[in-house]
Amino acid sequence: MNNFSFSITIFVVLTACTRATTSTVSPTQTNTNSIVVDGRTRTYTVHVPIKITTPTSLVIVLHGGGGNDDNAERMTGMSAKADKEGFVVVYPNGSGRLDDKLLTWNSGNCCGYALDEKIDDTKFISALIDQMIATHKIDPKRVYVTGISNGGMMSYKLACDLANKIAAIAPVAGALNVECKPSQPVSVIAFHGTNDQHVLYEGGKPKTQADTHERVDQSVEFAISFWVKQDGCNATPQKTEKGNIVSEIYSGCKSNTGVALYAIKGGGHAWPGGVGGTFIADTPTQEISATDVMWEFFVKHPKQ
Repeated sequence: MNNFSFSITIFVVLTACTRATTSTVSPTQTNTNSIVVDGRTRTYTVHVPIKITTPTSLVIVLHGGGGNDDNAERMTGMSAKADKEGFVVVYPNGSGRLDDKLLTWNSGNCCGYALDEKIDDTKFISALIDQMIATHKIDPKRVYVTGISNGGMMSYKLACDLANKIAAIAPVAGALNVECKPSQPVSVIAFHGTNDQHVLYEGGKPKTQADTHERVDQSVEFAISFWVKQDGCNATPQKTEKGNIVSEIYSGCKSNTGVALYAIKGGGHAWPGGVGGTFIADTPTQEISATDVMWEFFVKHPKQ
């Protein structure tokens, strides 16, 4: 096997990029749609609960590098949460040389095709938010974004670029690697394993990396400190430790915003409480559900 084929194989396995053959939700509730941005047809899957009160919240879930919409839905269990709580969830697709595999986001210094082609993913998500508000009776004050890995990095970037449209973000195993000058306060809740080898908790060059671009990530502390200062929160958090979960909750923030960090001691590159990507991927902790905790956080922090 040549080096290129080997790299692609590892990239697929580590990020769980293969599209599932069956859907975990009813096809009557889930639809795949598209929107043209900068001459490119961008696709996304929307899940709408059968019982819903409008206007409602929108949660945007961004897959990791090499993933896709189906992978993000399966890993996070966000559609089941939407059914229970009555919000709309959308799973956008990044871009790549293939239609539905090896997709990435241009989050600043990562990753793959999207970075190489300088894809304007901020413009895509901005247009997607506008379209969702217009077609699904979304409350503009309750638009939230989450994502894992490359998708977590993109979540941070979107909070920087679209602070006027996004109430809160919930990066999982991501890093804030871009110059950030948000126009408004944005609530942030982050989840990160202390033993993550793909996006190091303490920052630096990844120890395990599928993407071929050289990259140095900022630390989790850097991202949290930035948003604590940006949102005008009290500098000292309420810290709680239960099992392997260490939480830091910052209060007193401007405009009803909040900042929170959930560190998973010994945790790897995975969605806490979710499903592992493949049989060799890092095993997600089941001590906490990132999906449940972030939703509780979102509910408390709509945009003012």
